[in-house]
Amino acid sequence: MGRGCLPTRVRLLDKGVQCPTNCVSFPSHQEDLAHVFFNCPFVVQIWQMTGLWGVIQHALSSTNSATDNIFLLLETLSVEFNQRLASTFWSIWKHRNLRGWDDVMEVSATVVERAKHLVVDWQVANAPTLADPIPQQQLQPSGGVGNSAAVGTSASVTPSSWQHPLPERYKCNIDAAFSSHFNRIGVGICVRDSEGTFVLAKLVSYPCLYSVDVGEALGLHSALQWLSDMQFDNVDFEMDSKLACDAFHANRDDTSEFRCII
Repeated sequence: MGRGCLPTRVRLLDKGVQCPTNCVSFPSHQEDLAHVFFNCPFVVQIWQMTGLWGVIQHALSSTNSATDNIFLLLETLSVEFNQRLASTFWSIWKHRNLRGWDDVMEVSATVVERAKHLVVDWQVANAPTLADPIPQQQLQPSGGVGNSAAVGTSASVTPSSWQHPLPERYKCNIDAAFSSHFNRIGVGICVRDSEGTFVLAKLVSYPCLYSVDVGEALGLHSALQWLSDMQFDNVDFEMDSKLACDAFHANRDDTSEFRCII
């Protein structure tokens, strides 16, 4: 947004992309940066519901462009209001994409609520914890990612730093988070190469709350399926659930939900 790189329809046309330039919510208006985030009547409703419309109006009267307005708001608002501002920007753009690409209709309250949830999730994820670091258990597939056979489990209880995989291999770290407040499970997946350089990452969300062991198993399943679909065949998997790792290596069948996922 600050660099003018956001692909609004007007911006795309300036770059030679043949596309309509009208707003997806109000077709009589041109979709540029200022309209998408400040001038669209639908967006004005959103800002009014967040309690930020007053300061935005003042900033608009003091600046000459949408970019200048954004930087002025970031410089003058408190941390709390900046979080609300940034999350609402993101939610507005998501609404625009849903409306333009998937023809999904949303009311302004939905956009505001999504922004609020983003802030809460970010605060929870960044909250300090008193828990000691949990050692990660390692799964090393003997063949391709899709193989169910695996060898070697690190069961040390001593916390250790992240260890590099062997040359020409990748390491995939998996962790699940559980929110009873939102009745949701989130799974974070991060892939790095043998030098420790970031390669890929993905967040998977399940709109229901399972037990910890089932949630961790779902995380492992999601990572295996994702990397298999992308044809990665040289990946070591690492997670902090010893129960899931032991079950992955065990040759035991039962009809439990956990074992079915494994």
